[in-house]
Amino acid sequence: MNISLIIIAGTGIVALLLGLHARRGKEMGLEQWTVGKRGFGAFLVFLLMAGEIYTTVAFLGGSGFAYGRGAAVYYILSYPCLAYVISYWLLPSIWRYAAEHGLITQAGFFAKKYDSPAMGILVSLVGIAALVPYLVLQFKGLGIIVATASYGTISSEAAIWIGALLVTAYVTVSGIRGAAWTAVLKDVVVLIVIVFLGIYLPLHHYGSFQAMFAAIETAKPGFLSLQQSSRGLVWFASTVLLAGLGFYMWPHTFASLYTARDERVFRKNAIILPLYQLILLFVAFVGFAAILKVPGLQGSNIDLSLFRLSIETFDPWFIGVIGAAGMLTALVPGAMIIIAVATMLANNVYRVVHARADDAQITRMAKLLVPIVALIAVFFALAGNDTIVALQLTGYSFITQLFPALLLSLLPTNPATKVVAFVGISVGSAAVAVLGFGYLRLEDLFTGLPAIAYEINTGFVALVLNIVSMAIVGGLLQYLKPRGPAMIETRQMH
Repeated sequence: MNISLIIIAGTGIVALLLGLHARRGKEMGLEQWTVGKRGFGAFLVFLLMAGEIYTTVAFLGGSGFAYGRGAAVYYILSYPCLAYVISYWLLPSIWRYAAEHGLITQAGFFAKKYDSPAMGILVSLVGIAALVPYLVLQFKGLGIIVATASYGTISSEAAIWIGALLVTAYVTVSGIRGAAWTAVLKDVVVLIVIVFLGIYLPLHHYGSFQAMFAAIETAKPGFLSLQQSSRGLVWFASTVLLAGLGFYMWPHTFASLYTARDERVFRKNAIILPLYQLILLFVAFVGFAAILKVPGLQGSNIDLSLFRLSIETFDPWFIGVIGAAGMLTALVPGAMIIIAVATMLANNVYRVVHARADDAQITRMAKLLVPIVALIAVFFALAGNDTIVALQLTGYSFITQLFPALLLSLLPTNPATKVVAFVGISVGSAAVAVLGFGYLRLEDLFTGLPAIAYEINTGFVALVLNIVSMAIVGGLLQYLKPRGPAMIETRQMH
């Protein structure tokens, strides 16, 4: 066993022990297991929400996207900042309503707001459709990290299975508290590693940041600017808007809001998180540094750029440290995603079918679902070949379809009925499935438009169709609404 693998294995054991220890002294009922009995202060809520930033998307996907797509990577810096601005007003309203009604899932929020169990089931299904690729990318990233950092001693497939077992163990025992405790370890290690790599690699290989960018521009003119291409300005703007609106629509992120002790937590985080987001710039620097030093990576292999350059630069013991940091970026969000999916299925699908089920039964069902959800993600992680960023964007296309219905539900008087909201979410999700998976292209749907129009993110197109369908159905229902005799007589006179 090499030193790199020893460090990675040791970090995995520490993460497991922290996760298991998190339940000490706590009775793991439904509310405790899912939302920490709404007792987390600003620090733990911050770490859970920051877990959405520093996943394998940031660690491998960010550097890989910079390596393969150039300036398009800056969307990863941009969309969370838009989300944080929105969160200052959005999240306190969500938290107040959830606390008042004792909600523990995102689907439960929609079901309560629209007084419709069917809405809860629909939101659960959309959430799962979005979370499966997102969970898959965590396990996929974990496999890449451990296999590469261990110099092939552990295969990618074996690493995925081991990671799934680790997460399943501490999630089943400790729930959201296990994720929160391991998030503390993750953020400390990841921040140190990312900042160091983002500064050291460009300086070591090029002498300065300016020299690095100049060399890339000379070798690949225009690569560092947003050109009119499939990843140009229109794609960039539509993707930032889509992901910014959908940032807090992820079921695991939405549920993490419920853990807060009070609503002031969110306003504090809205101020701090944009600064924290700047750390991702260092991830992009790593990808840029690798462009000329490890050329030739294609397809999903662009996600290897960080490790390929690091292996050429550092001793094995430090590769182990990098691998340990990367592993934690998969375990923490992976745990939160599994909790969210298992809880939604148990609380918003199983409970609807078995109306007499009490909280103890729902808790048991959620815990039984944990290994099943993990197994499904492992299957797709072993079978899939998409890049990490592609998997993330697929998830965002689905999950952002919930935003219009959520926003309308927070207004003093909701103009959308449950039928209108149901139709909007369904149309948007169906459009993502048709457009996002290649069954139909924008060129086929809208002919004769300027070429630049076809660069729009297909998830954003689906969001527009979502909103339009809500407006049309809402207008029709209002027109067909039964009228009193006086209104009918007035209409006939005219």
